[in-house]
Amino acid sequence: MQEMIKNLFYLGAGAAFVTKEKIEELKNELVEKGKMTQDEGKKFVDELMKKSEDMKKEIDDKINRTVTERLEKMNVATGDDLADLRQQIQELRALVEKPKKS
Repeated sequence: MQEMIKNLFYLGAGAAFVTKEKIEELKNELVEKGKMTQDEGKKFVDELMKKSEDMKKEIDDKINRTVTERLEKMNVATGDDLADLRQQIQELRALVEKPKKS
């Protein structure tokens, strides 16, 4: 569920997540036109990639927090809750199936 929400959000925020190839293309174009040097271009690519990764991480964190909050409000059982219930069922079965001593 979280992955689907992330993908939908990324689709909507696509401009913020430009691929490295597209950034490289833009850099090459600017270098060819004399708008920046190779060194400036490398720095440009590195900065944009860092900003893109930072933004992606920030969005991932926010989505995870939001989904967790919503699931808690809905009182949805977690994996740990289910594991606890399974353990309790096993313990109860053991008690019920235990041979009775007379």
